[in-house]
Parts: sequence; structure tokens; C-alpha cells
Amino acid sequence: MIDQQTLTKLREFTGAGIVDCKKALDEAGGDFNGAVELLRKKGQKVAANKQERETKEGRVHAYIHGNGKAGALVEVLCETDFVARNEQFIQFCHGVAMHVVASNPLYIKPEDISDEIIAKEREIYEEQMAGENKPAEIKEKILQGKLAKYYAETCLLKQQFIIDDSQTVEQYLTGMIAKIGEKIEIRRFSRFALS
Repeated sequence: MIDQQTLTKLREFTGAGIVDCKKALDEAGGDFNGAVELLRKKGQKVAANKQERETKEGRVHAYIHGNGKAGALVEVLCETDFVARNEQFIQFCHGVAMHVVASNPLYIKPEDISDEIIAKEREIYEEQMAGENKPAEIKEKILQGKLAKYYAETCLLKQQFIIDDSQTVEQYLTGMIAKIGEKIEIRRFSRFALS
């Protein structure tokens, strides 16, 4: 028997439909965290299925921090003007713009980083490990871990989302795609700050 309070909490927390929440809770044996994880995985599948669609609509959203000394513009695309006017989509854009102001990412995703910068980072990490007597495969795993940390610091999608640090911006985006039912793409952003 599913607890109505848990169902309501799950629905509010994930934004998923009531039927999906019931199924996830059933599958997870009533475990809230397990149900959240199942809904996230389902959202990732939905998002993957929508990746081939074309995004022709969207909005440019501005956020200025309360003290007026920092702000961001984000361009977020979707498939239809109906979604571009949707309150959830607008809140998503706002959250992303707030995140850009707070976290100051340099890129949207790791693929946006030039080969030269990646090569330079690898070189630095290799020099840091030069004196260590470790097997090559261990050094490569350490190097991959350092690169993943670099991506998490510099790439918007890999950063922990400032509004809900239990997920990355990429997971937040995937959840929004599942919730809205359209492909959503963060196309570009600019951050401004008084120095």
C-alpha cells in the first residue's frame, strides 16, 4: 500500500505525473529515494529519445543578482512556442541563469573545451604524478578522475545545481525534458560581473 503522503512528496519533489510516481513507488517498494532514482532514469530515457528533435523556439532569459553587481543571460531552446511560454520552462531558464551567476562556468559541456586546453590539463596532471611509482593504468584512472573534476568545475552541465545540489545541471535538464515532453537545449550563456 502506497502512503499518500509519500506519493504527494514524490510528486512535488520530481514534478512527475501521479501515475509515474505510483509506478516508481511500487517498483521501489515504497522507498522514496529509490523512486526518485527510478524517475530520474526514466527521465534520462525520455530525454535520450528526444535528442534528434529540432529546437526552433525558446527564450533568452536574464537574471541580475540582488546587489546588481552580477548577472547572466542564457539562451535556452525548445521545440514549440507553447513550451517557451510555459511557466515551468521559464523557471528552468531562471534557475540556469541563477546558476551561471553563482558558479561561473566556462563551457556548457566537456565537448566544448578545445583539444589544446584538454592536452594542457593532461600535461599538468601527468607532471603532478611524474614522481609517483604507480602502474600506467592506475595513473590513467587518476588522470581521468582529475579531468572529470575539471569538467565538474568548468562545465555548466557537469556542475552540481545550486538550487538542488543532489543533482547536476545536466540531471536537472533531463528531468525538465521528461516533465515537459520536449527537447530542451541550453545553447549559450554570458555572465557579467563588476570587477
